[in-house]
Amino acid sequence: MAASARAGARTDQTYRAAGLREFAGWIEELLRARGYDIDSPRGGGRSKLADDAGVHRAAVSRLLQRQSMPDLETMRRIAAVLGVPLREMLIRSGRLTEDDLPLTGTGSRPADGEEHPWLSPEEAACRMGVPPELRELFARVARQFLPEGA
Repeated sequence: MAASARAGARTDQTYRAAGLREFAGWIEELLRARGYDIDSPRGGGRSKLADDAGVHRAAVSRLLQRQSMPDLETMRRIAAVLGVPLREMLIRSGRLTEDDLPLTGTGSRPADGEEHPWLSPEEAACRMGVPPELRELFARVARQFLPEGA
């Protein structure tokens, strides 16, 4: 029984490691597309991302070196800087599934007494097909027209 538990743990670790590699690769593509120099040793892209997101540089390094998945708050901050919906970040990281985070607002009107499901500017950009490299710009412009606190 102990041998099967160890085998199951190895399988789980292998699965998590593969997910971390895939997620980190996706993050690297986003960083490059947004002009972060993460490929040259002195490019400073990792430090700039950490500074822009207000997270520890070590968390960014551990992610990009495929050592560990960032915690939820770090993920939230990185998503905001990269202009990616947190929902997409959580799903791609393997922490949650699309079933765990269903999309709201199918275009129908909310029922009486139901709150209107607002989209974030980033999510609106994704749904509208704005190219990833222009989503941050789109979100900044869109926020200028939103009421305070929205």
